[in-house]
Amino acid sequence: MIAKRFGLRIWLASSVQRNWLSSTTTACLIYLVTAIGARGDSQTFAVTATVDADHCVNKCVSTEALGAGVDGHERGDCARMFTDKNMAEMRSAGFGPLTYRLRTELGGEAWHWNPRGTWSDPIHQCGYWTSDDSIAEPIHVSYGYRLPRRGNTIDQANDDGYSRITDGDHDSFWKSNPYLDSHFTGESEDAHPQWAVIDLGARKPIDVIRIHWAMPFATQYRVEYWPGSDPMHLHADSDDDWQPFAHGNINDAHGGDQLIRLGERPRQVRFMRIVMSHSSRISAQPSSDIRDRVGFAIREIDLGKIDKKGHFRDYVRHAPDRHKQTIVYVSSTDPWHRVKDIDYDIEQPGLDFILRSELTNRLPVLVPVGVLYDTPENATAEIKYLLQQQYPLEGIELGEEPDGQWATPEDYGALYAEVAHSLSAVSPNLRFGGPSLQSFEGELLTWPDASDNRSWMKRFLNHIRAAGSRFDFFSFEFYPFDDICSNAALKLLETPKRLGAVMASLQANGVPTAIPWLMTEYGYSVFAGRHEVDMPGALFNADTVGTFLTLGGAKAYQYGYEPNYLADELKCSWGNLTILQLKRNSEHLNRLAGYYGAQLVTKEWIQPTNDSHEIFPVTVRQQSSASSRLVSVYAVHRPDKQWALLAINKNPKRTARLSMQFNFFGANRPVAFAGQVDLIQFSPQEYAWHADGPNGHPLRSLPPKHFSREASSSYDLPPYSLTVLRGNLPDS
Repeated sequence: MIAKRFGLRIWLASSVQRNWLSSTTTACLIYLVTAIGARGDSQTFAVTATVDADHCVNKCVSTEALGAGVDGHERGDCARMFTDKNMAEMRSAGFGPLTYRLRTELGGEAWHWNPRGTWSDPIHQCGYWTSDDSIAEPIHVSYGYRLPRRGNTIDQANDDGYSRITDGDHDSFWKSNPYLDSHFTGESEDAHPQWAVIDLGARKPIDVIRIHWAMPFATQYRVEYWPGSDPMHLHADSDDDWQPFAHGNINDAHGGDQLIRLGERPRQVRFMRIVMSHSSRISAQPSSDIRDRVGFAIREIDLGKIDKKGHFRDYVRHAPDRHKQTIVYVSSTDPWHRVKDIDYDIEQPGLDFILRSELTNRLPVLVPVGVLYDTPENATAEIKYLLQQQYPLEGIELGEEPDGQWATPEDYGALYAEVAHSLSAVSPNLRFGGPSLQSFEGELLTWPDASDNRSWMKRFLNHIRAAGSRFDFFSFEFYPFDDICSNAALKLLETPKRLGAVMASLQANGVPTAIPWLMTEYGYSVFAGRHEVDMPGALFNADTVGTFLTLGGAKAYQYGYEPNYLADELKCSWGNLTILQLKRNSEHLNRLAGYYGAQLVTKEWIQPTNDSHEIFPVTVRQQSSASSRLVSVYAVHRPDKQWALLAINKNPKRTARLSMQFNFFGANRPVAFAGQVDLIQFSPQEYAWHADGPNGHPLRSLPPKHFSREASSSYDLPPYSLTVLRGNLPDS
């Protein structure tokens, strides 16, 4: 694996439009950091942190709350990463629980979690796969299988597939997920209309569409266009919606090759959508499997205009190559595949290998099941297998990032309900949740429904409640900075506010606060770059954990647990989402800034014990309200009765002089530490990165400094540093 995602490149170009900061705020922050840094390293700025010591906002157990995740990778990576020596080094970072991430789900592939299993068509070794739930040889590695009926040009993993709708091959076709048909959902026939969106790349004059239907075809459908800029990445200030063509409603179609004159004259459009509501329910070959007969299937789509000579000019680029074909997005994809579709380039570590390893710390593991590109039968077999092996399970995460793969909340809700229903029959003690939302800004939006509701989460929750499905925990991911190339100092100032806005938005959209909230992945960016292997990555991770726990989060799982190589994904700097660096032609690992930052949080700020900690809110003040964002402080009262403050100085040039006090209700005045105070600090004095392309490495890689001193009225926080201050308050 080079980085967290590949498929997100397609919308990086729109990051300027999506910039969370206004241009005025950005200019002020640039001036602030520049002005502070210009005075020299010898200058300090004073900050006061006040702990509201009467107001416990959260409780956590360190061995349960601070975890990490292991993911699928590229060919051969699992053997290189998961050696005994490497896993011992990973564990020394101090994380507790483990989550298993499902890269095949992001790659639009079916997951053979067990290489042993059965096909729905065993004679031809194809169809719908169900892995074997019986215990035999341990599973050390597993693979994804490409879907030959794929509709999306883009995926969120290796992004090396392509859509069958614009591949130029009339023998191939896209087909929607049969499990969204009324036969499986129990809902009305038109409850889950399926769609395909064609992005022409620029506005073109369109008055004709030609659809080459496969079977089953749509008997009722409509053709629409998008008047705005980008329907696949919506913003809160956008009120655009799909618009009908004058002659775009088709109510009695018969399949085959159908050419439709959409209007009297061409219309300039970039994005077109075909929405299919009623299926012919006819399969190409006689079949007793209902899954072959339901859904919708399209071989190819042509879009263009008729010129004055009556010739059809097609603006669609047809090619079996994601870089050359016209981009297509679809609502769902049929998980049908063949034995030859195995993808050795998406390699999942075996479930037995991981769940028997020391990486679990003998704690329950959060495991996934495939939902978007898999079957309820395969998911059920997986959980049966894990229960037979008596592996302790924290919960079952259903699917991964459906919102980032353009699934509508109703479609994902229906698939969630079907899988949850099947799993409930396996054991009543299982806990289900999700959706592992992709990182987003502001509010998670989708196209409006009939009630003009654009909230993805509200509509998903409404759907599963109507289906009577349990929702035992909520999961989401946090990767706020798409632009890995620009100055990290400015972005770090916004980390707490961004995460707070995301969590507030989710709560406002109905996510229950009575269930655990899990941040199942977090990192500076989904893209690989220097910031993640240097001090900014360590500062970001600590700031994110502190904010999440203070806002009531239950469990945070850091991404990038496995050792990895450097990559230059956006062609501006070499780095990666990892705490340990693999070296070419060497078994030695480099400990990166994120490794030491994790140790400082898991072993020094939080007491590594099974007893409960109390989290308290902290207010940070300085003469300038904007510059107070240069320092974040998080407070915990530990089981050993000590108070510990995690202080983060995000100024890259100047030392912060921190004064701290604890406010208790009814006390005459605030109190501060008394007696001996332990200080643990990690700063550029301990760590420095040498940028040398793919050969980059730490010049210094030393553990945090530990020292004790008498309690003082203030404590110095070096530039770009993490500090834990730990001590006791006066007995009075």
